[in-house]
Amino acid sequence: MPRPTVYSSSRPARRPSGAAAPSSAVPEPAASAAAPAPGQPAGRPQAVTLSRRNLYALWAAVLLLAALLLTSVWQSQRTVPRKLTQEDIDKAVLRTLETTTLPSAAARAVETIAPSVVRVVGFGRSKNGKDEVERGVGTGVVIVDKGVILTNLHVVQGSDRIQLTFHDGLQTTATITGVQPENDLAVLQAHKVPDDLEAASLRSTNDLRPGDQVAVVGFPFGIGPSASAGVISGLGRQFTSPEGKRELGNLIQFDAAANPGNSGGPLVTMDGEVVGIVTAILNPTPARTFIGIGFAVPIENAASAVGMSPF
Repeated sequence: MPRPTVYSSSRPARRPSGAAAPSSAVPEPAASAAAPAPGQPAGRPQAVTLSRRNLYALWAAVLLLAALLLTSVWQSQRTVPRKLTQEDIDKAVLRTLETTTLPSAAARAVETIAPSVVRVVGFGRSKNGKDEVERGVGTGVVIVDKGVILTNLHVVQGSDRIQLTFHDGLQTTATITGVQPENDLAVLQAHKVPDDLEAASLRSTNDLRPGDQVAVVGFPFGIGPSASAGVISGLGRQFTSPEGKRELGNLIQFDAAANPGNSGGPLVTMDGEVVGIVTAILNPTPARTFIGIGFAVPIENAASAVGMSPF
């Protein structure tokens, strides 16, 4: 059977009455609060206390980190974006200009007018009257989106059939609805038009000056659409055809390359606005090719051919 635990008494031993305590007696140590409980190994309470301290410290660190994280998120949500300044905008524009190649003024002008430019071909009968032959190739420009087109009279005059080719490739026939022989102009009405046909923008020639940049778009020798660029060389010029059959006045002189096939095409500013209809080139030789002098009918005269009001 188990032995009972023996406890020592904390009371001092009895002394005879009147006897003094011996001077050499060592005082008995007081009971320690850390004394092991019955049945518990010595030192265990101290180890448990240390583990709890470590656990408290760990939880304190976790709570501190969580508090710091929540504070950081809260402050980031409250951050107001910096307002753009004019200096920021200027730097962005400058960076764009330095890293991006912009199209030339002439390229922008051609891109603007191109959807309104058409190829015009006049057909007639051969000498034997049996075969259809090409009589003339030129250019036209749409001035009303219902298919009203300006071109040169000499491109379509005497044709039995007129064929148009629009910017999107659509081919159709056309009828002459008006002529202005004094300005070598003809007005055509297309029988079919593209769904998204665009009419050209017209601009007054009142503020044109020699040296102003212009472009010509058309079908020289039937090739195209082709573009060339130059400047206004003069205003109010006169021209007489080599055969002496045509005398034209009040013309715009320009030096953008034009050749047979450009006739009837638009002369445009760098904004892509039509200021004239190309009508002639000057070449004192029989070659009939461009040597640097071309002429266009001012758009004011051309617009009057279709009954449009002057600018």
